[in-house]
Amino acid sequence: MLPALDGTRRLPAEVDNTLLWSSLILLLLGMVMVYSASIAIAEAGRHTGNHPAYFLIRHGVFLAIGLIAGGLAFQIPLATWQKMSPWLFVVGFVLLALVLIPGVGRDVNGARRWLPFGVANLQPSELMKLFAVLYAADYTVRKMPHMHDLKKAFLPMAGAMVAVGVLLLKEPDFGAFVVIISIAIGILFLGGMRARLFAILIVVLVAAFAILIVVSPYRRDRIFGFMDPWSDAFGRGYQLSHALIAFGRGELFGVGLGASVEKLFYLPEAHTDFLLAVIAEELGFVGVMAVVVLFGLLVQRAFVIGRQCVALDRVYPALVAQGIGIWIGVQGFINMGVNMGLLPTKGLTLPLMSFGGSGILANCVALAVLLRVDWENRQLMRGAKL
Repeated sequence: MLPALDGTRRLPAEVDNTLLWSSLILLLLGMVMVYSASIAIAEAGRHTGNHPAYFLIRHGVFLAIGLIAGGLAFQIPLATWQKMSPWLFVVGFVLLALVLIPGVGRDVNGARRWLPFGVANLQPSELMKLFAVLYAADYTVRKMPHMHDLKKAFLPMAGAMVAVGVLLLKEPDFGAFVVIISIAIGILFLGGMRARLFAILIVVLVAAFAILIVVSPYRRDRIFGFMDPWSDAFGRGYQLSHALIAFGRGELFGVGLGASVEKLFYLPEAHTDFLLAVIAEELGFVGVMAVVVLFGLLVQRAFVIGRQCVALDRVYPALVAQGIGIWIGVQGFINMGVNMGLLPTKGLTLPLMSFGGSGILANCVALAVLLRVDWENRQLMRGAKL
């Protein structure tokens, strides 16, 4: 901390401005790009009333709700979040189970992932990512003295994650399963899991994922489509081939905001899963790199805040902050990798940016919790300097 000009020491600011502004820029840029990517499909859709701003209006409403929920979440101390975390995890599990009940969950494109609530749908798997962060952090703190014991530390968490995984794979939502497993394992590792045990666990998980792919025909098709999308460009390689065309057309500076061709019914889910491809086509390499840098800043600040918590002997907030960083980082990496052809096609949205009410709500609340962790750190630092 640098001394002030008058010789006094500057007190820490109330919030991390880098974290706050990178998050807000991603949210606002996402709103602009969702509008650009969805105009054509909104004008042509009967359920949209042929209104070109249909998705923009809904996204704006979702964002407003998310910001209000985030403002409320920011008021809750981390000690309260810790007390509520087991119950929130149970609520998330119950919601995932409700989705699978015929007549309760809603089917879209062959997947049952949503609970209908009149004008909007709730996707429990998005909320479960947040609940998994809060629960895994609390579990790790409680099991801290036994983190080197496989039976006491890992197996109970593994049982909980397997139960959640079974429900997610029934939907199916393999992408959310990967993200939630990454959150849980990442937090356990940061909490002191033995490196050797962690390495063995990674090998087991890779083998398990490989088996899940082999036994599922549609997952096998996605792998083959990823390996050579041009061999079946009108079939299993359709999404990836058009995403790559969008990246190619964008070149360095893009074709201009709103001028994408691929969003005109060529690129499926342009405003959700493949929003980055539209960004690449319209804003070019520069636009994509700006998004990557903003996500990098957000994740970096989450881990810095976590390290500050450790220095202040605040273990639970540290794990929550870094767990949120793992969540945003892993999901963002997977979505970007899919759009660029580096990973097999997977139905994961780009955090903070893609269209989707449940995702925006969960992301805004998670960022509010992260800002709360940072705020509490700064209050302790402020008290120490007074």
